[in-house]
Amino acid sequence: MLSLFRFVVLIPLAILASLTAFIVCLVRPFDPTNSRRAARIYGRFLLPLFGIKVEVKGWENIPTDREYVVVANHQSNFDLLVMGRAVPFRTVSIGKTSLKWVPLFGQVYWLSGNVLIDRARGDKAKATMEQTQTALQQGHKNIWVFVEGTRNPSDTLLPFKKGAFVTAVNCGAPVVRICSARYARKISWNRWKNGTIEIRILPPIETQGMGKGDVETLMAQCQSSMEDAISGLKVRHLPPPACCG
Repeated sequence: MLSLFRFVVLIPLAILASLTAFIVCLVRPFDPTNSRRAARIYGRFLLPLFGIKVEVKGWENIPTDREYVVVANHQSNFDLLVMGRAVPFRTVSIGKTSLKWVPLFGQVYWLSGNVLIDRARGDKAKATMEQTQTALQQGHKNIWVFVEGTRNPSDTLLPFKKGAFVTAVNCGAPVVRICSARYARKISWNRWKNGTIEIRILPPIETQGMGKGDVETLMAQCQSSMEDAISGLKVRHLPPPACCG
């Protein structure tokens, strides 16, 4: 019954959250901080519905004097709400141009100043790289990338995609690692409280002076350190698992 209640309530709440975010974004269209504002609005409306709380530590590790590339682990569609609590100021993501046409959410995404890529183009990798670097260097935006490239609810990280690290090295931008506790398989639609999810922002890794030959080492360093950090994070205050007898 609880899962049915949540499903029924989720739709109008999501619409209300989208309308609120849309109005907020219209005040300052294409302001890159709209991405943070919108993520927090969705979280305020929807996290309580699922009995989820989020605790973010390490804000002092966010650079304040230059643009940077954020790399984060990606677990489920709940990341919009969970990881949304950790989006820094002036930080945008990379999405498909077609997202603009998703009712309400797409318009919020577009008005938030995110980098939209036409994935139908044959040179999509080159186009993505060029637009991302332009956003960093000329648009004064920080770039958020889920570096596994897909949702991954398992207990280990998937191999990282190289694009974010190539961009960081090409621009001399620091890499900020944001790690979330592994929560995806612990959320139940039939449980009132789903605990407090821990997120940690690690100190930035500088890329000044690095070249193409350093990308693989940088990528390996980030994956190893993020795996270590994630292993120490928890979803707190969950009820103990039922006894299997």
